[in-house]
Amino acid sequence: MQNTLFEYIPQSAKPLIQDLINTDNLVVKIKGERKTRHGDYTKLPNGKHQITVNSNLNPFRFLITLIHEIAHLEAYKNYGRFIKPHGKEWKHTFQYLMLPFLQPEIFPNTLLPLLAQHFKNPKASSDTDTHLALALKQYDEENGKTFVFEIAEGVIFRLYNGRIFKKGAKRRKRYECLEISSGKLYLFNPNAEVELLE
Repeated sequence: MQNTLFEYIPQSAKPLIQDLINTDNLVVKIKGERKTRHGDYTKLPNGKHQITVNSNLNPFRFLITLIHEIAHLEAYKNYGRFIKPHGKEWKHTFQYLMLPFLQPEIFPNTLLPLLAQHFKNPKASSDTDTHLALALKQYDEENGKTFVFEIAEGVIFRLYNGRIFKKGAKRRKRYECLEISSGKLYLFNPNAEVELLE
């Protein structure tokens, strides 16, 4: 399991990760691409703890996601099961666990200032941080997709599930997009990845 896991993270992060995953009853699984999440943490009925991370992530996003999920496990162990999933206990734990990794031997210099800013108050998903998401995308394999915020108003695009939308105006943080088939308006995160049709 660990040899497989170590194929997905930056080489210089391996000793630090080894220390973090040397927890009893922790199972780490690598999953195929899931459109709605990069990873997750679950306490299993048998008392073991399971973390899953998507295999299609670049090494830097994979590492951030893995530590994000380990932070759920550590917050659960330290504060109990009644805390909010991404509340202050998890944020504090995520910051603490991530700090040793924020070094130029692990992350490129282009990412470090953005990561430092992000970890002042980490969110439930790094995708909600527009600058960090765009910087991380530079290390992805080309997939022909673009972010919603990068396309012009009125452009038609398709989601991974085949639904087709027309981009509308920006509200405070999200974009109104009209679903072509139903005529309904939906709000899109600026960092939603879509396929252009025009």
